[in-house]
Amino acid sequence: MKRLYFVLLIAMVLPGPASAQEVAPDTILFDGKIFTSDPADLYVQALAIRGERIVARGDSTTIKVLAGPRTKQIDLGGRTVIPGINNADQHIEVHPAGTVFLDLNTEDPSWNQLKQAIVEAAAGSPKGIFIYANIGPIIFHDPSIARDALDRLAPDHPVILFTTTRHAAILNSAALAKVGIVESQRDPMGGRYERSADGKLTGVLREYAVLQLERTLGQMPSDPEALSELREFFSKATKLGITTVQDTSDGIEPRRAVKLFEEARTPIRIRVTSMPMTMPAGRDTEEGLWIPLHPSSLITVNGRSWMVDGVPLENTLTPREVPSMPVEQSPDDAFRHLRLIFSKREMEAMLREALANNDPALFHISGYPGTAAILDLMQATGGEQTWASKRVRFENGDGLFPDLVPRAKEMGIIVIQSPTQFDVGLLFGPTPLKFHEAQGSRSLLAGEIPVALGSEGPMNPYLNIMMACLDPSNPPEAITREQAVVAYTLTSAYAEFQEKEKGSLEPGKLADLAVLSQDIFTVPFSDLPKTESVLTLVGGKIIYDAQVVGAK
Repeated sequence: MKRLYFVLLIAMVLPGPASAQEVAPDTILFDGKIFTSDPADLYVQALAIRGERIVARGDSTTIKVLAGPRTKQIDLGGRTVIPGINNADQHIEVHPAGTVFLDLNTEDPSWNQLKQAIVEAAAGSPKGIFIYANIGPIIFHDPSIARDALDRLAPDHPVILFTTTRHAAILNSAALAKVGIVESQRDPMGGRYERSADGKLTGVLREYAVLQLERTLGQMPSDPEALSELREFFSKATKLGITTVQDTSDGIEPRRAVKLFEEARTPIRIRVTSMPMTMPAGRDTEEGLWIPLHPSSLITVNGRSWMVDGVPLENTLTPREVPSMPVEQSPDDAFRHLRLIFSKREMEAMLREALANNDPALFHISGYPGTAAILDLMQATGGEQTWASKRVRFENGDGLFPDLVPRAKEMGIIVIQSPTQFDVGLLFGPTPLKFHEAQGSRSLLAGEIPVALGSEGPMNPYLNIMMACLDPSNPPEAITREQAVVAYTLTSAYAEFQEKEKGSLEPGKLADLAVLSQDIFTVPFSDLPKTESVLTLVGGKIIYDAQVVGAK
């Protein structure tokens, strides 16, 4: 009887026998060079995935033994695998139907180049179609190039010239009318609609006036038009091995963004962060607060982003005729003296709102004054005890000079960099001068400041990795390829409080990964931008397959 009782007790406590297939992985990837972003085991040969998550990693022989009769086995053939790229700073946009984007093969075109391109575009497109172009210091610092000059080139087409950094824009009369900007338009807080001496709009928009423009443009395409553009964006992302995008929603209002992402059936994870607009009377303090935190399994909504200052190309609200960098001045000085957009009282209110709403705070900061001001205000609103765990983000973080690094570390600051902006020439025009204190990467890491990577410019993450590893404007601050990949994966996940779920290839974490077309750790730097994913997985599910990796 005692033996029978013991057998019955064991039967009640232990689960019934499981078939081999129930415990076997769904997928095994083997014979690869798998970079895990986990310093405890940086490179492995194989991974086992069950459901959405990684269940084992190690050498190929050990992992292949785990396979069951239904396990899909993928022979990597020595290919390089990385955790899925997490783009920590993306501005997803949709555009008015038919928009013509001028490709001038330079971010800093001459006026003659631009004139010819605009005239040709206007001649080849229907009246009323938008024409967009990017401009750099050459055109931006020439105040004669404004609304009237553009009117003479294309009076029947709305023309918009965006500066490379998107902190200023120049519109012709047709564009002003199309987006509803009237002569009596009042400046929004933190922005400006510039006027000539006679009070007429020049067509030049600065800072938050540009954000208002982008939001208006993002509302113009119909849902079907926007969905078509978003599906193209997602397709491009999956081919680059991007499995998460952290979207700062300036171009698409957050509620609409969530709706469109759901309807487009995003294959990648998206974190939507509000970038509220401002009005003449003040800031919109409500945007994004009433959207569900998790509208779907792949979409998260949290955080609020504010611009604290401008960038040196436009020098915030400095007159256009003033050069970005006076002759023979150190380029560091442009960041050291960059003016603020908001008063310190308003910036303190932003911090207090983040605490009251328990909502992550993000600040687009380029200059030293803005960086120091936010750190001072964080100290005044609770200091290290309040803020160290809040993971406040400094987008760009160019003005986090060495003397401020210890304070930033105490406050738990995370810096999000876009390495394609590591080019003095794009900010100031041709110059042999280089940075010494601004745009640090290696120094920030040495100071224990988490650095994540995003792409406010070109989306290609491997171009950004190349620029981070070369840092042409401050070579001593260049980081290694491994550091750049960790910044683009694990640290980017940390920047959205998701490092326990994704960002490294570890058992228990989501199986978000990319099998690459080449070994990004060994190819020449110049070849890095040519990299693509040949197999992209999100949560263990294949979302892109170039049909070049063997499967059994």
